[in-house]
Amino acid sequence: MQWRSIVVGLVVLRLSLSCVLWLAFGLGPNVSWGFNFHLNFNLHKLDLALFKEDKGSETKANSWSQRSQGRKYEESRSTCSKIREESPHRSYLSLFDGNKDEYVRRYSSFPDALKAKMKDMAREMFYFGYDNYMKYAFPDDELNPIDCEGRGPDILNPSNININDVLGNYSLTLIDTLDTLLVLGNVTEFHRAVRLVIDTVSFDKDSTVQVFEANIRILGSLISAHILLTDPKHPFGKVGLEGYDNELLHLAHDLAVRLLPAFENTSTGIPYPRVNLKTGVPPDSINETCTAGAGSLLVEFGILSRLIGDSTFEWVARRAVRALWNLRSNETGLLGNVVNIQTGQWVGKQSGLGAGMDSFYEYLLKSYILFGEKEDFRMFQAAYESIQNHLRRGRESCNEGEGDPPLYVNVNMFNGQIMNTWIDSLQAFFPGLQVLSGDVENAICLHAFYYAIWRRFGALPERFNWQLQAPDVLFYPLRPELVESTYLLYQATKNPFYLHVGMDILQSSKEDRMESFFLSETCKYLYLLFDEDNPLHKSENKYIFTTEGHVVPIDRRFREKQWNDMFPCEEGALAEKQTNKWPPSNTSNCDRIPVERRYALPLKSVYMRQIDHMVGLF
Repeated sequence: MQWRSIVVGLVVLRLSLSCVLWLAFGLGPNVSWGFNFHLNFNLHKLDLALFKEDKGSETKANSWSQRSQGRKYEESRSTCSKIREESPHRSYLSLFDGNKDEYVRRYSSFPDALKAKMKDMAREMFYFGYDNYMKYAFPDDELNPIDCEGRGPDILNPSNININDVLGNYSLTLIDTLDTLLVLGNVTEFHRAVRLVIDTVSFDKDSTVQVFEANIRILGSLISAHILLTDPKHPFGKVGLEGYDNELLHLAHDLAVRLLPAFENTSTGIPYPRVNLKTGVPPDSINETCTAGAGSLLVEFGILSRLIGDSTFEWVARRAVRALWNLRSNETGLLGNVVNIQTGQWVGKQSGLGAGMDSFYEYLLKSYILFGEKEDFRMFQAAYESIQNHLRRGRESCNEGEGDPPLYVNVNMFNGQIMNTWIDSLQAFFPGLQVLSGDVENAICLHAFYYAIWRRFGALPERFNWQLQAPDVLFYPLRPELVESTYLLYQATKNPFYLHVGMDILQSSKEDRMESFFLSETCKYLYLLFDEDNPLHKSENKYIFTTEGHVVPIDRRFREKQWNDMFPCEEGALAEKQTNKWPPSNTSNCDRIPVERRYALPLKSVYMRQIDHMVGLF
């Protein structure tokens, strides 16, 4: 009899709780399905049918949760907009009203004295890492901060690609950091570092490295430093180095030549992922590569080609981009994340904004900004439209309306159905790209979501499961993506909210590995965020950052080619559309937010509180 009493008690307790909720919020008995509480994420198991390539499936919805539950859930729900129209019940967003003033009080101002303090902290953080690298690790590639010693390739374990893809025994951290020294105003140390690179670095090494990493970290930095040394229009004052004879450009050319074998002997023109700097493509090299790795070479290779007057490098990089683009789905316009370079078949069918995809989209737009090639903008425009149509979930407007906050999920490239319920930290770059493209409103909302995750964990986990409200991979290697987006949003809005975000990031950045991007990107963006008077911000000339954060000018000479069009007769990406309107490729989006909003919260308090709730902050 005792167990029956327990069961009856539980039933009564559940009914009582339901009544309390019904009375507290005024919800009718059939309305609760329209409310996107985070609990909905856990009440249903993920429908395995989502993984089938059902081309006829419906893909539009206001709620992330309903999209992960399949059609059964969708049929039983009532949309929030329907509730507002057909019943007198309160909007579910009223549940997040709370004390709106808490957000205004915290984020609506940022004193100049505090800004100066944060700028000093960012500088000190950079020099703590840089000075200890030079003291304990140089000429090795990285500093091992735990043992206070240098780290190079893992020769004893060639399969350790986490290390060997990046470290090539070529003083990686020193090279990757060159232009950051100028951004911080240290011309003397910049000159010393350039001399060290010229005198000590050689790429004639028996090192097998990832083409993508060598390109963005090494090639990009050498090109950037060379331009800043030789361009009389650069903003950093007198930085010319006596006796400099284009040595950094020669090193960049030498490295690029050693990367070229990756583009040989592939049926598609898509490069192999790795090369040995001395011998070329390894005999045991795999035939699979990720979209970002193969399609994010055009900025650096293109600038090099235009600096030296040799079309080879831009030609192979552009051919790879076009090959990937032509493999996109006819149904969705999306690309996958892993492709076979010989067959052109997609090995990884996941389409998202994070690892394996991120910088491919970034470089479509940045290539257009730098080179003015309409082909690049046309591809970016089409890719962005597909992303908005198939990856974006949540309400239509960032700062208005009902529904879950906007979120970009991972989907099957062929049918747009959700493949998993996690997002990764690399996706935090996307708000910054949206700023560059002029879509500042969507950038504001997506950035707020990543910042809420940061506030909850004190870092941005490598993977966060938005359905379980928990990290799938609880690890943060001091990545720059959220900082970059924060910096670009501040430049676009001048809203003090983003200074608070930067302060939170600055005060909680600790890790036991110091990858080179920490000094070349994370510290650089944090410093620039708080340094309003930096020469980059005061210059009459415009600059853009590569995906590794290297500074390159938007320069007329990069729009002039000493060769004819590379693909004059080909269709596909080059096909003109009468409806396209080409935006000027050198204009700024920094005035897109009205002045009256610059000192209000970028996102309304009710939506900020909603996002905090969605990630489990309360």
